[in-house]
Amino acid sequence: MIQATQVSWRYGANPVIDGISVTARPGRVLGLIGPNGSGKTTLLRLLYGALRGGTGHVAVDGDEVSALPPREAARRLAVVVQETGAETALTVAELVLLGRSPHLSTFQRTGPADHEITIECLRRVGAGQLGSRAFASLSGGERQRVLIARALAQQATHLLLDEPTNHLDIRYQHEILRLVRGLGTCAVVVLHDLNLAARYCDDLVLLGRGEVAAAGTTEEVLDPTVIEAVYHIGVQRLDLDGAIHLLYHPRDEPTATGTSAPAAASHMPA
Repeated sequence: MIQATQVSWRYGANPVIDGISVTARPGRVLGLIGPNGSGKTTLLRLLYGALRGGTGHVAVDGDEVSALPPREAARRLAVVVQETGAETALTVAELVLLGRSPHLSTFQRTGPADHEITIECLRRVGAGQLGSRAFASLSGGERQRVLIARALAQQATHLLLDEPTNHLDIRYQHEILRLVRGLGTCAVVVLHDLNLAARYCDDLVLLGRGEVAAAGTTEEVLDPTVIEAVYHIGVQRLDLDGAIHLLYHPRDEPTATGTSAPAAASHMPA
């Protein structure tokens, strides 16, 4: 479990997030959603300890993230950020094998079991054929899948991902998020696509202007009134076969039912 309590962060004099408390529970996928600039990535970076110097507390399984030794932190927290390492000279297999580092002692070399885990993780993200390729030669979508494979090879108890569907086509967007959901770990995912969030997240935190506009189960947060107030666009929600689907339209444009979208609330929901 990851718990953040009253965390705040500023860039200079500008507050990015202010007094946010969130909980990511074991075996569930927590989605961080919100408009551009709402603080999603900043909050994620605070959750895994990449940002220091803010206020509040972040704990993983009851231990302060900032107090964990690097190797122990890497055993608990696997992180996938947006497309990094493109300049590396490593092959794909070598890069994914780095995910095994937290499980090795200082001078221990990787063994057959580590290589088997690397191969399996590449296969799980649909990149099994890329092992011998130079990572720098891959497309954006291929790199994203390889970075997720490296995080899986880490076998951490918590997985944090910043827009993992970036650069992926529709098929792999669904396959990667279905994979994350099926891991059974505590996962935190930053997503822009609310329909993907609806399908694959158990819980959501909706951010608006650096504050929590809504938090709860996916069913509770994806309320059209709440979304309209934060995103300033008309929203129509359809519940079909147990799944939530959102349709968007300018507020003065008729909806699929032929009526104009209601004006969103003028205040941000608590």
